Amino acid sequence: MDVQHGETFTLHPTAGATNADELQEVTVSNVEAALFQLYFEPDMEHKNAAQKWLSQAQASAQAWHFCWALLGPDKLPEVQFFGASTLHAKISSHWSDLPADQHERLRAQLLSHILHFSSGPKMVLTRLCVALASMALNLIPHVWSQPVADIVRAFQPQGPEGTQDPQQHCLALLELLVVLPEELRSSRLAQSRRGQLREALAGEWGAVCSLLRQLLQSQDSSIRVKEKVLRCLSSWVGLDVPLGETQELLQDCFATLSNPELFDTAVETIVGTISKSDCQRYGNSLWSLMPLVLGLHDQLKTAAQDGDMETSHGICRIAVAMGETHCRVLLEQVEHWQQYLALVNMILFCTGIPGQYPINETTSSLTLTFWYTLQDDILSFEEGKQDIYLQVYRPVYFQLVDVLLRKCHYPSQEEYNSWTCDDKEQFRIYRVDISDTLMYVYEMLGGELLSELYERLGRQLTEPQRSAHWQETEALLFGFQSIAETIDVNYSDVIPGLIGLMPTINITNVMLADTLMYTIGSLAEWLADHPVMLGGTLAMVLQGLARPELSVSSVSTLKRICRECRYDLASYTQDILNVSQDVLLKDIHKSSQCMWLMQAMGFLLSALPADKILAKVHSLIGPHVQQLDTLARQPADPASKQPIIRILGMLSSLFTALDVKQPADVLEGVARSAPTHPQSTLNPVVVVLQQTYALIQNILSKWLEDSEVVEAVCGVFDKSIRTLLRDFGPLVAQLSETLGQMYSAFPQASALDLASQMVHIFAGEHHHLTAIKSLVEVLTASTLAIFPQGIRDHPDVAESFMYLHAQILKRKPELYLEWDRLDANALFHCGIVSLQFPETSTVKAASHFFNEWFPRCQDVPPLGEVLQRDGKLLTESILHAVGGGSPRSLTDHFSEVLLSLSRHCPHLLSRWLQEVLQSPGFPAAHVSAEQKRDFTQKLLREQSNKRHVKETVKEFSLLCGGLQGSGRH
Repeated sequence: MDVQHGETFTLHPTAGATNADELQEVTVSNVEAALFQLYFEPDMEHKNAAQKWLSQAQASAQAWHFCWALLGPDKLPEVQFFGASTLHAKISSHWSDLPADQHERLRAQLLSHILHFSSGPKMVLTRLCVALASMALNLIPHVWSQPVADIVRAFQPQGPEGTQDPQQHCLALLELLVVLPEELRSSRLAQSRRGQLREALAGEWGAVCSLLRQLLQSQDSSIRVKEKVLRCLSSWVGLDVPLGETQELLQDCFATLSNPELFDTAVETIVGTISKSDCQRYGNSLWSLMPLVLGLHDQLKTAAQDGDMETSHGICRIAVAMGETHCRVLLEQVEHWQQYLALVNMILFCTGIPGQYPINETTSSLTLTFWYTLQDDILSFEEGKQDIYLQVYRPVYFQLVDVLLRKCHYPSQEEYNSWTCDDKEQFRIYRVDISDTLMYVYEMLGGELLSELYERLGRQLTEPQRSAHWQETEALLFGFQSIAETIDVNYSDVIPGLIGLMPTINITNVMLADTLMYTIGSLAEWLADHPVMLGGTLAMVLQGLARPELSVSSVSTLKRICRECRYDLASYTQDILNVSQDVLLKDIHKSSQCMWLMQAMGFLLSALPADKILAKVHSLIGPHVQQLDTLARQPADPASKQPIIRILGMLSSLFTALDVKQPADVLEGVARSAPTHPQSTLNPVVVVLQQTYALIQNILSKWLEDSEVVEAVCGVFDKSIRTLLRDFGPLVAQLSETLGQMYSAFPQASALDLASQMVHIFAGEHHHLTAIKSLVEVLTASTLAIFPQGIRDHPDVAESFMYLHAQILKRKPELYLEWDRLDANALFHCGIVSLQFPETSTVKAASHFFNEWFPRCQDVPPLGEVLQRDGKLLTESILHAVGGGSPRSLTDHFSEVLLSLSRHCPHLLSRWLQEVLQSPGFPAAHVSAEQKRDFTQKLLREQSNKRHVKETVKEFSLLCGGLQGSGRH
């Protein structure tokens, strides 16, 4: 490099500069110095300055010239790479700058340099190839009609660089052929132009294919050349070249699978080629490949026996790609049914491949979606044809069940304990996939599958020599659970027998006990229809509840039973409450399971007669409320924080499920005598909250500045409101006052969220309107005071504030007419500020706020007046954000606001856009006036199609970022 290591290069680029007059002089030495600073300078500020200057230098007119100097043989690879990258940048983004009479010279220079760099460095060669590919895309088809033929000719021995190293030249040629389709796929092009180029390149596939076959079959071709040939085929397949024109080359690829050095690349190429859905149009070509796929079965078996995971994995991918992608086409060729059945059996072998997933095999998981595809296609045929296929494939699916149940076996407890957390998680996901597959298989096999599982389980539990293998019992229960989880098994006659067998299962093994619990849970709906079977199953669940190692499975199962069978649990209620209270007081379960358990108690108690609920609730929560009272009397101490949050969470969970309102289908049912609750009495939850209100206020007074405790307190009321709805009414006035005082003292988002819920339920209730109105006034005044002082540090508050007022605008917009102290102008500006946040959730909330504001402007004049006055500022803020002031991921939310403006006030938006966009350099320096006009016209044209508006705004955002407009549109 020309710059010495001790030399410092000072950059003073003008912000936004894009041409030579605005830059520090763009010379080869300055570019090299900047590259040195970028790669080797430790100071990040200097690196960033160099990066910015180099980007501007690349965009300058001088770049067409200095790039060649940087490619000199005496330059460092990093410098040469920048030179090649600059060439590509100029050709792809500034093609129109180059006069047409220089095109031929540029092509010759590129070819010459590619030949020169054919021996490396590889990164420079690749960038030069991409540059030439980009040039070809600019000239095809009218200026450069046959680029492939011309390029191949240039690389012949009589080419400009002679034949000093034919293999390197061959590799360089193949690299060019690889990147040509890739550049087409990655370039931003109009759809019509992309189609034109794809058609032109596909027209040259014959010449490419002939060359690739020649190289692949040649004894003189090295492994590197053959590997590059395979990659080249993969690249060109993306152009949708017909399978019939690829068939012979693809057959050659199968031959390379016997070479370990080419195996992985050959697999990728074959899978990529036969996975193209349009291959289905070429049935004869597919069948010509079938013997080649089936011919891999012996290699597959050998690899499985030898524990060669890589080989078995690769062959399995090929078989699945063939069988799954073209399943229906291959099934329909009835005359070839034996060949396809052989392929299905080959895939079945892959599903049952020896080894324990994921320790010493990972192949079986690749096959699971195939079984769904095959079943789905078979069941989609008309009845007569379907019967024929079922006769052939039902026996295969019964074999599949055996295989899946074996593959989901746990290892021994000792071995399982030695697994890493990642291994255990992979195995868990694998079993979920098997569970889904068994559910699909049930669609094919129906009740016979459950009968088969039941008979096997019966034999397993009654034959002494088999009972020691707990894994088999667990797998069979897992199979039942997988099916019962999502399929209605009410009509099955084996479920009573299954439940009868359950008490005989020795559940000393934790994993077996876990699965037993989950299986009972999956049968909760069946138990609701067969309550006579509840006693035995419930006893097992309550026993499991006392075992910490069964915490998740036992608690979740009890919750499901209490939810589904609540009206049949009256005789078991006290036992359930006693065991639950006992395990809660002994701290057997983690916090999250305690929440689930309280939800279960809520379902259970809500089914009791009204006069018994309150006493049971007091009995259940009494010890916990007493503990909460003790904690509340103590000074705020970090040690007491989590117990307080835990108890409040338990109350929230209880109130979430303690719903005494009866659904219509239950009240009308004649099979059950569900209790009714007179409306004149207070809801039990309301009574409890009234009784504990002083205690909760005491907690708030001591923990007011702790967001987690405040959130837990708000959660108690929020969950209660969501469950009770209007029955919460007696607490509205008291809670409104507390909430206002609490927020005024220390604003927190959870208070705003709770207020939004209150507005949603009670804003339409006349007798609650005064309390709601006062609450919102207090919250709004306090929040408006925060915005100028540092709202950026509280994006959650801004977000919740936006949602609160969006809720008011939606539910009761006329309140804005009644509020003398409400500053609608300040509220509007809060929305603008919130739109400028980098957090997605805050911007989304602000977008929602404005989308509720605009439709109300006509009915609520103060809102319309603010929009008339400050709508231009809003428009300017949005365009600034779209132009680069905010992350591009937020563009869709800005689009929604612009669409809403266009829909509700198109004339105003038209004027604001015109005024804002006429400012030079806004929203980005290099967006032309014509592009701004085009954006405005497209935006104003749409008042309903959200997708079109999003595309328009996204395209404009890309233009502002300099990421569109390559000249090839």
